[in-house]
Amino acid sequence: MRLKVGSRMQRSGNNGGNVSSGFSTKLVSLFCIASFCFGVFVVNRLWAVPDLVDTDKNIAASTGKYGNINPAIKCDHKKIDASANGDRRSHAIKTLDKTIYSLEMQLAAAREAKAENEKKATDAKSGNNSSNYNAQKVFFVMGIITAFSSRKRRDSIRETWMPQADALKKLEKDKRIVIRFVIGHSATPGGVLDRALDAEEAEHKDFLRLNHVEGYHELSSKTQIYFSTAVSKWDADMYIKVDDDVHVNLGILSSLLSRHQSKPRIYIGCMKSGPVLGHKGVKYHEPEYWKFGEEGNKYFRHATGQIYAISKDLAKYISVNRDILHRYANEDVSLGSWFIGLDVDHIDERSLCCGTPPDCEWKAQAGNPCAASFDWSCSGICKSVERMVQVHQLCGEDRDIF
Repeated sequence: MRLKVGSRMQRSGNNGGNVSSGFSTKLVSLFCIASFCFGVFVVNRLWAVPDLVDTDKNIAASTGKYGNINPAIKCDHKKIDASANGDRRSHAIKTLDKTIYSLEMQLAAAREAKAENEKKATDAKSGNNSSNYNAQKVFFVMGIITAFSSRKRRDSIRETWMPQADALKKLEKDKRIVIRFVIGHSATPGGVLDRALDAEEAEHKDFLRLNHVEGYHELSSKTQIYFSTAVSKWDADMYIKVDDDVHVNLGILSSLLSRHQSKPRIYIGCMKSGPVLGHKGVKYHEPEYWKFGEEGNKYFRHATGQIYAISKDLAKYISVNRDILHRYANEDVSLGSWFIGLDVDHIDERSLCCGTPPDCEWKAQAGNPCAASFDWSCSGICKSVERMVQVHQLCGEDRDIF
């Protein structure tokens, strides 16, 4: 029996069966295939990969950054992250701009205070009493904007409505009114133009010289420097700018300004709002026309440039912030823009923009005399050198009442 059994096992091994275990290779193969299929089935059932919508939904729920997300809408959370980062950067930049602006304002004020202190210290050391005079309280300072080529215009004003020599000093002493022709220097200081002006100044002593290079396209800068210089030299209630081809009645102007003398932040003039001229080659072209909106828009309300007055606090504002105040091509627009956003009282005074005779003559006869007269067509008195005397004779006030 033992021999027969052993013989049977040996024959079975020779036929390809599994000697060590006694299992058939077919059964092992089937078992492996079945195990693989079962594994795939289990993985697909238990480890299903969520789609993109569910992923964004879970992220939104866990972080709370994006709020409620509609499951029907597939969102790219990377784009949302980029947008949020951009908003944060924009906010940071705006905050930084405001901080820089505030620091610039403080720096300008500190610079102005330092300059004034240094001037007072210098005057004290040198024994100069001019600082005491400069601190003297005056009613108003009138700056007549002029140029090197305008000698005849200045003489026509001296012959008519502007007092001269002792009369000018008496006006300052009795009425506390200061009047000066305002001018800078030439591009080559010490040249022929400057020497001629030095001689004229020595003769009349009625100039306020500015640290400014003369030029038509520099009127905005000149106006800014004028107010800064005047407010540091005289402590006035009002500061006036007038062109050298405008006729002024000082008594009527003085009466007009006295009505607003105690008010803060006063801006007085003949208010207008003209069109913004964006086309090159035209008079009063505004290169930065695009800042004022769509084509055909008008400027904000501002005083016409022939004559206007501002109170002391506004003149000081210009002086302190002169380094950061933007200057447009047109001087009157620049001045008006400096007051945008401030609590300023704009006073539209039509007696500051009367026409030349017969307009100002008729108004004077009717008991409503004009404070200033000029021609709109010329932005001043047309041919002012020849006509200033005529305008003064027909529209000028009686000197005795002033």
